[in-house]
Amino acid sequence: MNMPPTFKGLFFSLLLMSSIPLSASYILLPMDFESQKDHLKAYGITYWVLESGQEGWWLLNYRGGSFAFPYSITFEKECKTRGVSFETISDATFNQIITEIAHPEKNMDAIKLEKAPKIAVYTPEFNSSGERIQPWDDAVTMVLTYAEIPYETIYDKEVMQGKLATYDWLHLHHEDFTGQYGKFYRTYSAFPWYRENQRRMEALAAELGFSKVSQMKLQVVKKIKEFVGGGGFMFAMCSATDTYDISLAAEGVDICDYMYDGDKADPQAQSKLNFDNTFAFSQFQISQNPMEYEYSSIDVAPERPMPAEQDYFNLFEFSAKWDPIPTMLTQNHTKLVKGFMGQTTAFNQQNIKSNVLILGDNKPFQEARYIHGIFGQGFWTFYGGHDPEDYRHHVNDPETDLSLHPNSPGYRLILNNILFPAAKKKERKT
Repeated sequence: MNMPPTFKGLFFSLLLMSSIPLSASYILLPMDFESQKDHLKAYGITYWVLESGQEGWWLLNYRGGSFAFPYSITFEKECKTRGVSFETISDATFNQIITEIAHPEKNMDAIKLEKAPKIAVYTPEFNSSGERIQPWDDAVTMVLTYAEIPYETIYDKEVMQGKLATYDWLHLHHEDFTGQYGKFYRTYSAFPWYRENQRRMEALAAELGFSKVSQMKLQVVKKIKEFVGGGGFMFAMCSATDTYDISLAAEGVDICDYMYDGDKADPQAQSKLNFDNTFAFSQFQISQNPMEYEYSSIDVAPERPMPAEQDYFNLFEFSAKWDPIPTMLTQNHTKLVKGFMGQTTAFNQQNIKSNVLILGDNKPFQEARYIHGIFGQGFWTFYGGHDPEDYRHHVNDPETDLSLHPNSPGYRLILNNILFPAAKKKERKT
């Protein structure tokens, strides 16, 4: 075929451009601030790729903690459908990235992602109309739904039946594991939702053979502790963090007053706490005022002297090659994350055990916002606050529309925990 040189050059340029997707060997999901238009859905794409049976890579500290996986037209179409920014790269380019990451002076690492973890969310049942009994939402279930990551729900009955063993990763909804119904008595005890929740909890406890809700919750937290010790991954937010440890410390001690369980609390309860039982916290003072909307000294004071516009916390930087676990959990496109409040907003550092790893804190106020630890063969992470994109979330407030916050750094931390169990086991060194 004869054609002028100008058209010949244009022809071959178009031919080359059309062949790029066919010859591309990898899809890269960049996770830096400038390149990714929907950070949250990028996690969902990565989970979906793993769920399809394909392995992937988590490129720690490379362009904000990017993801990569072998190219296919199906994966490309899914990225376009979900609105996730991606780049098609050649085998040679991917190898160059791996070589750059492996350089000993680069604080980066490439972690193989092998299998999508099976996810459970510990959350109360819904009523017959499909509405949640408790009038507040949950950041984890919202971001899982937005990112299109599948999960199943379980509650006390399923935990007591031993069904945790069928899951890899467990999220604890904003639960009160002390049996005090969120310590909402003073404000909400006359509300129908509060009374219905208490009725259901007491009925469930009786069904499972317990005389008190606090006794049932204690056995639930112990079952969860067994799950973690056996190699499970547990993530908790807001009041599910401190009440989990308070319940463990108060084993055999009545810390609930009469309006919660029908009899008075043990006046010597504080002196009988066993801090050896807990995951994260020690030497804390429990609130023995049943009318106080606070559980203990673990949570920072509600009147913390910090204007909302100044409420930020810093993510620590870890060695990607030597400390891949905390590096995975802190991957983000910024190290400065906007703070947010909850019933448990942040953790007083003087109550945190010395073997607990602080991932993010507000140092001037001695607040830890994001902490992590190991128990047995498993891992746990506690994250303070209720909703990363709603600074003061109140009872009955509408849930956050995450389509307005697709690049939320605070929500990325949740999703880091969800993908963490997918990492190749030998990479989970500490």
